[in-house]
Amino acid sequence: MDLGLLKQLHNAKVLVVGDVMLDRYWHGDSGRISPEAPVPVVKVNQLEDKAGGAANVAKNIARLDGQVGLLGLIGEDESGQILERILADEHIDSQLVHAVELPTIAKLRVISRHQQVVRLDQEEQFSKEHSQLLLNRLERVVGDYDFIVFSDYNKGSLTLIEAMIRVAKDAGKTVLVDPKSPQLGLYRGADYITPNLNEFKLAGGDASSEQALTDTARALIKEAGIGAMLLTRSEQGMSLISASAKHDYPAQVQEVSDVTGAGDTVIATLAVMLGAGMPDSDAVELANLAAGIAVSKLGAATVSPEELSAKLGQYLRANGEHYQTPFESVIQHIEFAKQNGEKIVFTNGCFDILHAGHVRYLAQAKAMGDRLVVGLNTDDSIARLKGPERPINPLAERAMVLSALNSVDWVIPFGKEHEGDTPAQLIEQISPDILVKGGDYNVEEIAGAEHVLRHGGHVEVLEFLDGCSTSNVIERIKKGQ
Repeated sequence: MDLGLLKQLHNAKVLVVGDVMLDRYWHGDSGRISPEAPVPVVKVNQLEDKAGGAANVAKNIARLDGQVGLLGLIGEDESGQILERILADEHIDSQLVHAVELPTIAKLRVISRHQQVVRLDQEEQFSKEHSQLLLNRLERVVGDYDFIVFSDYNKGSLTLIEAMIRVAKDAGKTVLVDPKSPQLGLYRGADYITPNLNEFKLAGGDASSEQALTDTARALIKEAGIGAMLLTRSEQGMSLISASAKHDYPAQVQEVSDVTGAGDTVIATLAVMLGAGMPDSDAVELANLAAGIAVSKLGAATVSPEELSAKLGQYLRANGEHYQTPFESVIQHIEFAKQNGEKIVFTNGCFDILHAGHVRYLAQAKAMGDRLVVGLNTDDSIARLKGPERPINPLAERAMVLSALNSVDWVIPFGKEHEGDTPAQLIEQISPDILVKGGDYNVEEIAGAEHVLRHGGHVEVLEFLDGCSTSNVIERIKKGQ
């Protein structure tokens, strides 16, 4: 896997076409039964509106840093206005078409004590004439995107999907479809379809054995004229099946909170990773990891590049591989974490020979926030500070060891000749919430402290573990101890 392509997610230009809807949630407590009917009375104390259906696919792409547009049908109503505001806030290029005579699809869920009490749906089936409006708009905007994702919720927006796929393919675009119809021939020409296991069976697939599954999947995509099938198989993970190959991806073991919207996350991640230049086998591997993150959250969740990067690091380490986020992309991931409301902690040092004092110190620093950034002196910087015999371990090896610690989220080198030997410039660039330094320091002596305090942050000084230092370790080695 070329992990450097994770820096190219913003290059993905994706248009999502399909059934858009507004998901509304009314939260409250229900402590009594209505005297008018045997139903609970919910006292609503929180209102929440979210992008749903194809709009949730677009939101997932936007949260992964892809460039995304959304083409769908809405009515001239309050729900449509709310949905358009949500899209603007998410930096999604709205290509929504107004169907004046029909309402925006909206689903209102009343939630009490983490349980749905009732769901109220407002919708009418869109007609062929309405779908023609989308086809006309698609013909005008298809050239602005490289990947077209069709998100079918069987609400009528994609009645003319065969013609839409032809428009996309004639324009040279890669087409992905999340299907609802068991007639897979409707999606002829698509490069990828992403049915779940139930949809696969309804289309004529046989999951009685792995061989039967593979054979019937290949027969279905051949008959339908589709490039490949990404079959999502719940606790069995995913399988990418084409005429010549099959790749299986085991589900990520974790506690599942909610599978709502997991399919949206899968096709969104697949499109973004393909758009970044990944081969499909690697793109599916990341889509599988993203789905694992999404189902661990409540509701139709999204996944950020930072979350996916962290999950990838855990996954590769568990499989005996090493992944360290490329230095030049770390700043961007930190910004994503900040946007998610996470508290950033920064510390720095040489960490030439990692010892127990370092491990305890870094764990204490991480406990002060959500994410720990370690500024790491370059080799030249250490030589200037410690003498020509140092460092013992080169930068790449020191960074690798630090990155393997559960307490450390990112490692960034500093100390090039033009930067000086303090992390002051790096701290100004990151602007952490908490700056941590180990040793006997006054706050005003700590590099970067003035910037952090000026921007509302905190500076903490931690004591080192007695007797633990790199110099002591080196001296004991020299003495043969």
